This record gives sequence, structure tokens and C-alpha cells, in this order.
Amino acid sequence: MRAVFMGTPAFAVPSLRALLSAGHDVAGVFCQPDRPQGRGNRLVACPVKVFALGQGLPVYQFDRLRAPEGVAALANLAPDCVVTAAFGQILSQALLDIPRRGAVNVHASLLPRYRGPAPINWCIINGERITGVTTMLTDAGVDTGDILLQQQVEILPHETAGALSERLAHAGAALLVRTLAAVEAGNCPRAAQDAALASRHPMLRKDLGRVDWALPACRIANLVRGTDPWPGAYTALAGETLKILRAEALPGDSGKNPGVVLCGDGRQGLQVSTGEGVLRVLHMQAPGGKPMPAADYLRGHPIAPGTRLGSADTPDEGVRL
Repeated sequence: MRAVFMGTPAFAVPSLRALLSAGHDVAGVFCQPDRPQGRGNRLVACPVKVFALGQGLPVYQFDRLRAPEGVAALANLAPDCVVTAAFGQILSQALLDIPRRGAVNVHASLLPRYRGPAPINWCIINGERITGVTTMLTDAGVDTGDILLQQQVEILPHETAGALSERLAHAGAALLVRTLAAVEAGNCPRAAQDAALASRHPMLRKDLGRVDWALPACRIANLVRGTDPWPGAYTALAGETLKILRAEALPGDSGKNPGVVLCGDGRQGLQVSTGEGVLRVLHMQAPGGKPMPAADYLRGHPIAPGTRLGSADTPDEGVRL
């Protein structure tokens, strides 16, 4: 099948690789424009562009693909099918009308639940135990098109969003190959989404990672996992930012003084009172320091019991979950 691929981050690379391995003719690859990164604001290509160029594929980048020049570029490639995976732009009806077999999207949730740009993060933040991948026939809405195939994936107990994203990327790539084979054979299932079951969650923001110590410890632990690698969970220690990289929820008396350090030494580690239970910080990055196990840091820099985390400059009440 003659296909055009649209994707941007590392999540999309396995799907593009799978397209090529399955023998599809990839006529072109569309991805987001290079973005400035780092202190020098140097333009950096996205993972999909890097991979595509390495395979000798033509790459197209438009700030707005739905603009006339973007529509013309896609039309000139005359694809049978467009495949999208975390592309980052909404396709207009003019774009969707070009491929004769439609546009197939790889989405990292079991639609209609967790529509939106960050389904992997929100599944973990919300304490889900099961997620999955969906291939869908894209329409002019946002993750609203008909479902083609789905595959469930178990979320492991201590899995971060970054680790789950890698697993779902490969699961989605395999599901994509199965979907396109069924589309070509003319026997691919297709079912409308049940709008009554739909849920949509927003794009991640930096302040999502701010810890609200009044929440139960289990929900804070989920926040730590769900915001790894970005934006990361954090609080304030003596007016500076303390990053929480790994944590676990413990039972214990709490709720009276959320955010107060119960112990903070190399032997017992860093344990903090929450709205319900105790949060044990396993890995952390102290202000001005490097990421390390909390016990290692605390051997040389103990935090006195009774110290309150959070401040007027970095409020305890992060984004309500």
C-alpha cells in the first residue's frame, strides 16, 4: 500500500519502522518543524525526522499542515492511506479527503477513554491498571473516529509514563500492521465510539508536577510515575525546588500535617506525611544537586523531622487530580 506517515516523537518511530518492514511504500513522512532546545536554542530535529532521513525517506515539515501548501504537498504524493501516530496537528477534512483508504491513527489508549494528547501520562496519574492501544479511522474531530482494532496492555505496578510509552509504541506498531493488512483485505472491523464512555484529558503543563501533599500518598506516587520523564514531580524545600523522581506509598498515621517530613536520614530515608498515608521518596534531586537515591543524599544532608515541604512561592496545592 502506498502510505504517507505523520508522526513526531519517539513513540511514533516504531510505527514508521513497522510500515517499512511490512513492505508498504512510504511515499513521504510529515513531522513537526525542528524546535529550539537547550541553552543555546539550537534547532533539533524530532525522532521521526531523524529516523526517516536515515531511511532515505522524504521529509515534509509544516507549521500548519492544513494550510494550502500542506494540502498540496500531501495531494502530490497521492497516498492510498495516511498513517498518523502522535503527529501533533489536527487533520482538516481537506487532508482527510486525499487518501482513498482514509487516515489510520495509532492512539495510546483504549478509546473512547483517554482521548487527548497525553493518554499514557493520565492513565498512570489516575491509577489505571489496564490501558492499551487503538487504531482508528481519523475524522475531523479529536480522537473521535471509528475504532478499527484494539489491544489491551497491563500497566506494571511501578511503571513510569516513559517506560509505558515505549511498550505501547511497540504494541501500537504491531497493531498498525495488522490493521493495514485487514484494510487491504477488505475485512477490517469498524465500530463507532460510544460518546457516553468518552473521557478527554488535557495536554501536560509544568505545574501538573507540583505535589499537593493533602492528596493520599498513593495518588502522589501515581503522579510521580505519571509525570516521569516530563514535567516531573516536585515540591519546595527551604524555598527551592526538590524533584521527586521515584516514590512509594506507605500506610501510616497522617492527614494532620500534610507535607511535614516524618524522617529524613540515610537509614530511614525521606518519609513525608500526606492527606492519607505516608510517601517514601526513593529517588530525588535536591536543589542544585544531581539525581540520586534519597538515602544516599540524606546520609550527608539529613532533613530534620518537622520540616515542611512546599512554600508560599511553591504552593502545596498543585493541579487537582
